[in-house]
Amino acid sequence: MKTFDVVVIGAGAAGLFCAGTAGQLGKSALLIDHAEHLGEKIRISGGGRCNFTNLHTTHQHFLSLNPHFVKSALARYSSKDFIALVEKYGIPFHEKHQGQLFCDESAKDLIEMLLSECQKGEVQIEHPIKVEEITNKDGNWEIHTNQETFNAKNLVIATGGLPVPAIGASDFAMQIAKQFEMEVIEPRPALVPLAFTSQIFSAIEDFAGLSTKVSISAGESKKRYGKGSFAEDLLITHKGLSGPAVLQASSYWIEGQEIHVTWTDQTALEDLFELETSRMKTLDQLLIEFLPARLAKEFAKQLGLHGKKWVEVSKKSRQNVIDLICHWQVKPAGTLGWNKAEVMLGGVDTKELDSKTLMSRKHPGLFFIGECVDVTGHLGGHNFQWAWSSGYACAHSLL
Repeated sequence: MKTFDVVVIGAGAAGLFCAGTAGQLGKSALLIDHAEHLGEKIRISGGGRCNFTNLHTTHQHFLSLNPHFVKSALARYSSKDFIALVEKYGIPFHEKHQGQLFCDESAKDLIEMLLSECQKGEVQIEHPIKVEEITNKDGNWEIHTNQETFNAKNLVIATGGLPVPAIGASDFAMQIAKQFEMEVIEPRPALVPLAFTSQIFSAIEDFAGLSTKVSISAGESKKRYGKGSFAEDLLITHKGLSGPAVLQASSYWIEGQEIHVTWTDQTALEDLFELETSRMKTLDQLLIEFLPARLAKEFAKQLGLHGKKWVEVSKKSRQNVIDLICHWQVKPAGTLGWNKAEVMLGGVDTKELDSKTLMSRKHPGLFFIGECVDVTGHLGGHNFQWAWSSGYACAHSLL
């Protein structure tokens, strides 16, 4: 039986970074994964360029039943620290939007960087290899695989969550947590498009591909992960709503409840309606000031005011316009599921883990890092930063 200081299961962002860091700290490390190609989620993220961190990441960019849990790891290893590593390897990158950093060329550059970090730490990497059983004997972890059995004082679970089943995503981490009687928060898709059973527009296929900036909110302040409000682009698809605004809101959305959309600022809309020059214009023409033409026409039709001049619109109908455009509410039928989700909400309960070390409070030497923990970032590179931060904190806390 081969013995290591640490065995890391899962060679995604968190696992690769943790193993490389541990190895460079002098630990003998083994990294194992079931996949033929390592770091696949890194490779496909951000359209192949990977939004690897965000300049503005703070604990406020994460959802967790314990919102303070991420603070320690983020303080120990920040986005600036990871940016410094990327710059050290000469990987060109750029800021795209609101602090989001992407590779200029390819996400493969990041994977090569992480593999180089593992090589520097003399990490032994075994893949594809399947873990069949994990046991603990006399304080040591035994990892039984379809090839051989490994022994280690430290075991790190970094197998991610359920999104993108096509690349081998699974609930492995949660199964291990339950095996060792650790609580798991029921997972569900997050950063995912929302679907609708009823027609939210007269013929939704006519609006597929249309995008506009909105303000959107979902959730409740006293339930689960609270309430989220975002000002981002909304994209209409043939199945429902997507785009950054909807993806963000989906993490807060509670099944059976409505999402709230403000298509444009109410004050600006009311000011436009009061202008003398607006009197002889139709509602369609007025709404075009704020909305794409097709959408403006659709809303005017829904209100029964298509082609009608504003001077002819009654006071009650004018209020209906304000209510529809500035207080639009719609109840999603659900999400588009794990295939379309970018991350997982829920996972190993943070109450089971030490926030400084990511180690199980019940089982010394057992660690959970990355997406499998009940920590979910907002859109924009925050989830990758959690992978780096949690991996770093874990590597520096091994027994």
